[in-house]
Amino acid sequence: MLIDLHCDTILECHLSGGKRELCKSDLCVDIEKMKKAGTLAQVFALYVDMKGQVKPMQNCLDMLDLFYNELDKNKDIVAFAASYEDIENNKKAGKMSAMLSIEEGAAIDGSIANLRNFYRLGVRLMTLLWNYPNQIGYPNFQFTHSDKGLTEFGVEVVAEMNRLGMLIDVSHLSDGGFYDVARLSSKPFVASHSNSRACTMHERNLTDDMIKLLAEKGGIMGLNIESFFLNEGEPTTMSTVADMVRHLKHIRNIGGIDVMAIGTDFDGTMHSSEIAHLGEMEKLTTALRKNQFSEDDIDKIYYKNALRIIKDVL
Repeated sequence: MLIDLHCDTILECHLSGGKRELCKSDLCVDIEKMKKAGTLAQVFALYVDMKGQVKPMQNCLDMLDLFYNELDKNKDIVAFAASYEDIENNKKAGKMSAMLSIEEGAAIDGSIANLRNFYRLGVRLMTLLWNYPNQIGYPNFQFTHSDKGLTEFGVEVVAEMNRLGMLIDVSHLSDGGFYDVARLSSKPFVASHSNSRACTMHERNLTDDMIKLLAEKGGIMGLNIESFFLNEGEPTTMSTVADMVRHLKHIRNIGGIDVMAIGTDFDGTMHSSEIAHLGEMEKLTTALRKNQFSEDDIDKIYYKNALRIIKDVL
């Protein structure tokens, strides 16, 4: 089974103007590929690029509408989930679960009321920002703002997400913001699609100290399989399964097996990976077995750790 903490498939469906649908497409994630991967739950991000964006909240709502319309078309196969109980009930009914996240906290337009309304609409995880500063804090993009922390509003957002039972996602967040979340959050948090900075020096990856702290807080980090974050080569260099195993081994050595998860970032990157789409995740399973990861270790990475934090927080 698999829980993937992050994909940008809904954005690509939205941009296609109806040419791409969730059931079957040329994208890295669709229902056919989810079935092949043995998906228990897929987290679909509503990603907002703030470059030239003047109505981020409306853009996010448009994608949310598309998400539910796609679920209606495929209701015999996949169903919405907002909690551990929903995932379990969907599984009993023979259905995969689809969960909702927001990638770019500017979508709440600087309003705690909007955050609550997105919660009411089913959003259960929010990546606080992307590559631009927003009302919540600062990105780690090119290390330009790495020492800056959360804003006063960002502190309010953390507290309200804790109260509501939403997963706080620190992928893309500045190093200073990461430590603010670790200090302020009363509940475990996640880095939904981030790797090890010690293995690959990229601002989107976590340092060893961050990995340790994330583990101590009961959080998890999802392996991002895009080449940018896995290898030291040119951006177009294909990432290999060996790159993925190298990161996972290091993360296990630093933070332990319970901090590890999957967050593919499919359909949100240039995508140059030996694993071409979600349906090929068995390639990683095979490689992990060859590298002396036990079956329980693999289950924890693929779904058990994510399911634990979903149960604990949502």
